[in-house]
Amino acid sequence: MAVITRRGLIEGVAAGAVLASMHFSAAETDLHKRKGRIKQSVSRWCYQEMSVDALSAYGAEIGLKAIDLLNPDEFEIPHRHGLVCSMGYADAGTITSGLNRIENHAAIEKGLRQYIPLAAKAKVPNVITFSGNRGGMSDDEGIKNSVLGLNRVKKIAEDHGVTICMELLNSKVNHPGYMADHTAWGVRVMQEVNSPHVKLLYDIYHMQIMEGDLISTIQSNIQWIAHFHTGGVPGRHELNNQQEVQWDGVMRGILATPFQGYVAHEFTPTGDPKASLLQAVTLCDV
Repeated sequence: MAVITRRGLIEGVAAGAVLASMHFSAAETDLHKRKGRIKQSVSRWCYQEMSVDALSAYGAEIGLKAIDLLNPDEFEIPHRHGLVCSMGYADAGTITSGLNRIENHAAIEKGLRQYIPLAAKAKVPNVITFSGNRGGMSDDEGIKNSVLGLNRVKKIAEDHGVTICMELLNSKVNHPGYMADHTAWGVRVMQEVNSPHVKLLYDIYHMQIMEGDLISTIQSNIQWIAHFHTGGVPGRHELNNQQEVQWDGVMRGILATPFQGYVAHEFTPTGDPKASLLQAVTLCDV
């Protein structure tokens, strides 16, 4: 597929229909016209056909502030375009094998000790971790073990000014058996760890599937949330009128809180990737 530039989207004949359906003007796509009250980012894994450098360049052009979910050897690349890495990988467990099992704690601590200093040097504010799967474990035992694991590593994060984020994921569609599949479970962990540098990654796509009631839940628990992800429901595709979340409303709900972190787009485009990302950025620029 040919690369479509922003100028091409605005001026091209084919792009006319796209822009009409997206309901925004050429002026609104200008970086200097962005309201910028929501600091937007994009997850790198959704754009594998683009290099991190190319994604950063396009992100800067359309008003992004960061690139999400980069490996340590990529942390510095967004700086070339005036962006940062908003969340990095730090070898801190996997979706299926995470903090809820004590036998994983040593390896998770090793990863965080190695990579959090690199994140701090590159001005990466967050690194990601996971609860792991239940595997028959009770919620209470999972909370106890996760608290033990996070208490073991929280000083590393505090000393470097980097926040460790445990991601909330759905166990209904994408990640069967995942333990941190409800906000209440994650909040209980955060309350017991009680560190300004250990918080939740609230994935709006996943929590819409599991809970709904997005704005109220976000606003009631914002002190425990450091980062957001987006994705259309159902399907985890574009943020448009073919799915069920009213994204501008959710963004306004976030703006009504003291939240100062990033909202990172994490969806797999079904059409032109650049057009899809531009659409999402414009929709969430409230």
